[in-house]
Amino acid sequence: MIYGGRIHHNKRHYIDWWLTAFILLLMSFGLVVLFSAGGWVLVKKQIIRLALGLMVMLFLAQVKPEKLAGLTPWLYVLTILLLLAVFFFGYESKGATRWIKIGIRFQPSELAKLVIPLMIAWFYRYRILPPDLKSIGTSLLILLIPVFLIFKQPDLGTSILVAVSGLFVLFLAGLSWKYILGGLVTLVSAAPIMWLFFMKEYQKQRVLTFLNPTQDSLGSGWNIIQSEIAIGSGGLLGKGWQNGSQTQLDFLPEHSTDFILSVLSEEFGLLGVTILLLLYIAIILRGLYIASQAKDTFNRLIAGALTLTFFVYLFINAGMISGLLPVVGVPLPLVSYGGTSIITLMAGFGMIMSVYNHRKLLKS
Repeated sequence: MIYGGRIHHNKRHYIDWWLTAFILLLMSFGLVVLFSAGGWVLVKKQIIRLALGLMVMLFLAQVKPEKLAGLTPWLYVLTILLLLAVFFFGYESKGATRWIKIGIRFQPSELAKLVIPLMIAWFYRYRILPPDLKSIGTSLLILLIPVFLIFKQPDLGTSILVAVSGLFVLFLAGLSWKYILGGLVTLVSAAPIMWLFFMKEYQKQRVLTFLNPTQDSLGSGWNIIQSEIAIGSGGLLGKGWQNGSQTQLDFLPEHSTDFILSVLSEEFGLLGVTILLLLYIAIILRGLYIASQAKDTFNRLIAGALTLTFFVYLFINAGMISGLLPVVGVPLPLVSYGGTSIITLMAGFGMIMSVYNHRKLLKS
């Protein structure tokens, strides 16, 4: 618009304030718990990573969904190439080869968490829904290639998350319940084959420990036993900040990463866990609301799938530290100390915000 000979640009910054507020509250709560679990050094590093994640989120929130859709096939090809590069140029850490160095240390499987739901949503962008058997087969092929490559690194936890993120897209696209039930029956039937021919020894041990952690209470069962002690000892109100014996006396391993929810349970009790879960629920409900407001298939599928994948992070981690699921190395989202997982999550929230904030443009 022109006023007094000057050109004024109507530039709007797209951000969903409700979602941002819930995320900031969750981050703040997480930093309080992390200080107790790992000290000021980890908190400073975490603040830098969270700030970087926020910048990534705000940047992607400005990107129009149609531009993202145009880039999606190229991102998928790039992801597959990077996952293949891990086998040739990756380096090993703690018995797994998951990282490559391209200037910085990078884990391609983290990129897959975002790109796979995008790719399957792009595949259904202009197709008639619900999906037929042929399109389901194609989308499963799109999904299984990266899942197999991640599983072979080996990285069971991330391969599960990537698989779930893609399957959520199929579910939101209207996948028939008969196919869902058939898939579950097939998965259960294939379990013995997976156990005999595909699972590593340490992965088998995780399952056996899950079934009976006391069989090796000083070895493979130590983590979950100490986690359950920490959770149970917290009671209703907890022992108080920095007063958790399992954490402060180093009985609880990985207390700043995978088992940080156990730290929170011990120090803040059921009340603290309830507050944390309410923040997660607020984020998930806001994400699902945004998905419901999307005006086309691509946007609805990516917003819904990314939100539900965030829920799965929470579900697996909570089940893992309480002994309801095997330990598979999934961090508590935006609370556990970490790097690439934070950036991945925040990038997903940026895409969700883009869907909501550009919805009016989609109407025209």
